[in-house]
Amino acid sequence: MHHTFTHHDPNWAGDDVDFSHVDEKAVLRKMDLRLLPMLALLYLLSFLDRGNIGNAKIEGLTETLHMTGPQYNWCLTVFFFTYCAFEVPSNLMLKRLRPSIWLPSIMVAWGTVMTLMGIVQSYHGLLIARIFLGVTEAGLFPGVAYYITMWYCRKEGQLRQALFFSAASIAGAFSGLLAFAIAKMDGVGGLEGWRWIFILEGIATVLIAISAYFVLFDFPDTVSFLTIEERAWVVHRLKYQGSEGSGQMVAETDSFHWDFVKAAFTDWQIYTGLLMYWGIVCPLYGIALFLPTIINELGYVSSTAQLLTVPIYITAACLTIVTAWYSDRSKVGRAFYIFIPMCAILIGFIIAIAASAHGHLPGLVYAGVFIATCGIYPAFPGNICWMSNNLAGSYKRSAGMAIHIGAGNLAGAMASNFYRANDKPKYILGHAFEIGFVSVGMIAVLVLRWKYARINAQRDREGNEKGHSLKEMSEMGDRAPTFRYIL
Repeated sequence: MHHTFTHHDPNWAGDDVDFSHVDEKAVLRKMDLRLLPMLALLYLLSFLDRGNIGNAKIEGLTETLHMTGPQYNWCLTVFFFTYCAFEVPSNLMLKRLRPSIWLPSIMVAWGTVMTLMGIVQSYHGLLIARIFLGVTEAGLFPGVAYYITMWYCRKEGQLRQALFFSAASIAGAFSGLLAFAIAKMDGVGGLEGWRWIFILEGIATVLIAISAYFVLFDFPDTVSFLTIEERAWVVHRLKYQGSEGSGQMVAETDSFHWDFVKAAFTDWQIYTGLLMYWGIVCPLYGIALFLPTIINELGYVSSTAQLLTVPIYITAACLTIVTAWYSDRSKVGRAFYIFIPMCAILIGFIIAIAASAHGHLPGLVYAGVFIATCGIYPAFPGNICWMSNNLAGSYKRSAGMAIHIGAGNLAGAMASNFYRANDKPKYILGHAFEIGFVSVGMIAVLVLRWKYARINAQRDREGNEKGHSLKEMSEMGDRAPTFRYIL
């Protein structure tokens, strides 16, 4: 039987093609060059468009719209409600529609919302725009995180997630530089500088989204840049990757049942993982949304505050990639590379709160926030990758990752309210909340690792003593006796 490659066939396992002489490194390099730059660019724009309200604020957004501190915080918070609500449906749509259509389409939608946000005239207008920004941006991150698992094996995942995610830290740096430059347009066309931040970044998003229709690929078995043998190799190793080390090769099933979505909603590991996620994401959004303000309150003028955010983000991006590289190759497992950066988050906020409490030491607060950010960005792809490694069955993984990321981002709604206008300039309450969340997250990492190790040991002892058939095991996903969790 020979394969024709016009349509994605989820049940093809590449067994009917001889791929013994495929050059693995060359194939991975081809995939990296074709997939990652575009995905990183999409994510850079989504993060830019979500966080630029922090830059717009110190350029006069709240004054023009006559908004109070709590009203500004509400505009940050509502984004996350719709953002969380639409993640699971969006990921199931991604499985149904092709990624090359779905991802650029939601991007055109949020670019349009972003552009229109530049012409809002009141607090309510801004609030409604942020609600729709949440709806339209919801699908991108879980969509791409899941899309990466359709191409790369579990042991290669984190470096790719990190290369894609480090775009967020570069967006943070870029956001400050761009806002610094665009704010100089204050008065052009009778519009304030902060409006131009939204309008220009929105238009850029739409233009890049239109090009994405032509440069994004769908699934490895339908792409033209791989030969038949290379496609067979990619598909085969993805099919059989969860059952290494158990002596039995069990392919994942790919037919859709609501049971898989239900299995994701009832899986203990997602809820434990959620606490770990909150321990990283509360600090992430606390910093993404308030860093310009925190630095501004330290006594730096707004243009300096925009620029002072840059070195923090560049350092974080480099650390993210280095950590991921070690994590993918390491024998100690993923947990270690999540736990150590979380220690840095904890130390950073402890320095920030101590420096704020004992007199006001702006340099030390800046140092604390710097250290915390250098922990947040490396920990984040580790947490996403670890979860995706341990969810098997592609529909269960698709739903599970959307729940993990969707509910995880509720932390953004919480963090939007940690740094209240009436707590400035010390923001003791905000820093204290971050310390609490990261501490709980660190405990969750330890619990997950301990529980995974116990289940693996039990499966090693028992083997398949209940006598499940291969078909049953492929439908059990990560609950199958042949599946081993990555520690």
